[in-house]
This record gives sequence, structure tokens and C-alpha cells, in this order.
Amino acid sequence: MKNKDKKATKRMQRPRRRLVRVNPDAAGIDCGSTEHYVAVPPNRDSEPVRCFKTFTEDLRRLADWLVACGVKSVAMEATGVYWIPIYEILEARGLEVLLVNARHVKNVPGRKSDVSDCEWLRDLHSVGLLRGSFRPKAEIVALRSYLRHRETLVQGAATMINRMQKALVQMNLQLHVVISDISGTTGLRILRDIVQGQTDPRHLATHRDGRCQASEAEIAAALTGNYRPEHLFVLRQNLEIYDSFQRQIESCDTQIEMHLKALAANTTPREGAALPAARSRRRTRSNQPRFDVRTPLHLLSGVDLSQMDGIGPYNALRLISEIGTDMSRWPSERHFTSWLTLAPDNKISGGRLLSSRTKPSANRAAAVLRLAAMSLGRTPTALGAFYRRLAYRIGKAKAITATARKLAILVYRALKGQIVYKDPGAAVYDARHQKALVKRLRQRAQTLGFSLVSNQTGEILQGGVS
Repeated sequence: MKNKDKKATKRMQRPRRRLVRVNPDAAGIDCGSTEHYVAVPPNRDSEPVRCFKTFTEDLRRLADWLVACGVKSVAMEATGVYWIPIYEILEARGLEVLLVNARHVKNVPGRKSDVSDCEWLRDLHSVGLLRGSFRPKAEIVALRSYLRHRETLVQGAATMINRMQKALVQMNLQLHVVISDISGTTGLRILRDIVQGQTDPRHLATHRDGRCQASEAEIAAALTGNYRPEHLFVLRQNLEIYDSFQRQIESCDTQIEMHLKALAANTTPREGAALPAARSRRRTRSNQPRFDVRTPLHLLSGVDLSQMDGIGPYNALRLISEIGTDMSRWPSERHFTSWLTLAPDNKISGGRLLSSRTKPSANRAAAVLRLAAMSLGRTPTALGAFYRRLAYRIGKAKAITATARKLAILVYRALKGQIVYKDPGAAVYDARHQKALVKRLRQRAQTLGFSLVSNQTGEILQGGVS
């Protein structure tokens, strides 16, 4: 018993290990809509926690105070959009700014206040327990803002199309039955004539485009209905709003083109990286930009991501605007797919795998890759064959995620200059998969003490060697 007491006493007398402050020049900011609370190391100022208003002059005074206190790195939570102005001001001052996920920095229960939050951020950051969220360079952020705004405009235009179609159905004008898109050439001609007062079905049917599959008689029959004034009024206003959205989209495309060309002009092109021929010459879709996207995007990134199956020029532009061109921000392709939430989130307890579902996420780059994966289902490509094999085995939903992850790896390697993508074809992929399957069967047969016999040649394959 005495020996045990002596050992316990020695353990109690040992000096306790403390967390090493790897970031002694760290500060924490609790962002709010009207004021920010900032905490610097206690030995840097007699008042280490201060409150600043969110006006621009106050934010500049905040930055001056941090520089005067010798702060080099700042951590803040991603609170709405209130963090953006202070982030940009501190970044312009040369400070390292970490934007952290609020889920990862929860405070001790029962000690919740603005002052304790900023001190908690400072303490966690000083001992190196925080990881900053990804944010591209400033010029890529500007491109991303333009493209996200464009998506909002496209969604608004789509809403107006749905409302116009609703007004037509209320008047029993079944235009959507005879034409595939009421916002196409034939549909818009008919809609503009209707809102100007023309209600004769046969006259409206003369606006039929030559590419329309329905005949004039069918269109006239679909346009025979009850033209009520209240529904015509709604149709007219929705059409005016739709036209306004289209003008705004054109203006946004002009701004995107100017910004993209400016980025390409300030980028040093890679040696020997010539723009390859376009993979497809299909007609540009109505909701995509009308200017040349591939040339400036190739100068900016050094690769042509539109050569990859499922990724066209517009999707390549959206990807670059979300992830940038510097893949060194992720140490490996596994880190990249994990950030995209396309990698399995393995939960292990007691040596057992409890779950491997992917995390729910609103990552826009992952959404682009998932849409690209969905379009590969019927293509005669290697990625299409990969998708079909997994869809048959584990279902379409998981196959889309797995194919999107494979696309993400190809994008990562291409932007790092490791590969130049070229589709080997579905036949080559199927042959490789069959070869790997036969190899596993040989090994399994050897383990069980059996032999494999080829039905084509009659040759015995034993021990994994023919």
C-alpha cells in the first residue's frame, strides 16, 4: 500500500503539461450586425477586449488597434454576411484571417456572451485548434460574386416562366402541350402577340417556328381558350418582368466577360499549354453566357476543364469561380474531396463502422459536379460506364456521389498540372474492370483450393497465374 501511495504522490507532483501557444500573436473577433467584440492577448493592452461599431471608420480603427497590438492572425466566426467587410479590411492590412465554422467553436455551456465568445476564439486560435474555411483570392471572389448573382437572375427568370404558364393554364391555353419551351422562339412570339390583344388562335399559330414539331393546326387548337382580362393582365406583367430579367442577365454577362478577360490578361500562361479543340459543338443553352468562355478561362487556369465529360464551358467557369486555380490550398486530392463533402464521413466506434454517409452540404462546387455526374448516365465514356456499374450495384443516388468524387479528383489533378484529361472510352474501362474482377476471382479460387477454367480457350487458370 505504501508503494502505491508513493507512486500516486509522484504522479500528483509531476508538472502538468499545458497547451503550447503556437500563435502568440492571435486575436478573436465575435461578429455582429451592429458591433464587433475583439479580444487580443492580455499582455498587449490594458483593455484586451474592446467593442467596435460596424461603421467603416470604426472597422479601420479596429484594424489599426490590432496592428498596434502586434496581432498577426485573427479568427472570426462565419456569422451571416456581417464578417465580409471586416474580413476584407483586415486582409488588405496584411493580417492572416481565419474564417471558422461556428459548429467547431462552441463555447462552454452556460458561459455565452459576446465578450466570452471573442476570448474563446482567441484562446483556441492561439493554441492552434482552429482551421480556417476556404476562401479564394480576391479576384476570384469577385468573379464568384458575379456568377452567383447571375444564377439568382436566372432563377428569377425561371419563376416568371412558371407564372406565365400558370396564367395560360387558367385561360385553358395549353401552349406547353404543343411546344417544349414557352420561352423559346415560338412561345415568346405567341406570348407577345397575346399581351398586345391578339386572341385569334389561327393568327397566333402563324408564329410557329420551322423547327417546331407541332403543326399550326395543333397550335391553334391549343390556343383556343377563355381570354379573361385579369389573367391577361397577370401574363403581361410577368412577361415584362421576364424581359427585365433577360436584360439584367445580358448586362451581368458583359461584366463577367470583362472581369474574366482582365484576370486572364494578368495571368502568366503555362508553357506548352495550347487551347485544344472544343469537345462538343452543340448549341449553347438559353441560360448560358453567349460570349467565348473557354479562351480566357484557359489562360487563367492553364487547362481546359470543358474537355472533361459532363463539364461544359459554363460549368468549368462556375467551378473555377468556387475553387479558384490554386490547388495547393488542399494538401491532397483527399482533402479536396473531403472539403467538397463528396468523401464518406466514416463514424467508427468500438472498431465497428457505424455510418459512412456523406455530410449534408450546400457546397456549390459539389453541386456542379453532381449535375455533371448525372449527365453521364447514358454517355459512351469511361465515367459513364463507372456510373452505370455503381448505379446497378448501389443505386443512382450513391453512384452520382461517387462519380462526382471521381470528377473532383480529375479536376484537382488537371489544375495541378498532373494530367491532361483524355477519355479512354467505356470499352477500355469495362475491359480494365473485367481484368481486375478476374484477378480477384483467381485469388479467391486459390484461397479455397479451386481452379478457374476459361470458357473460350478451355485453359485452366490456377493460383492466379495462367
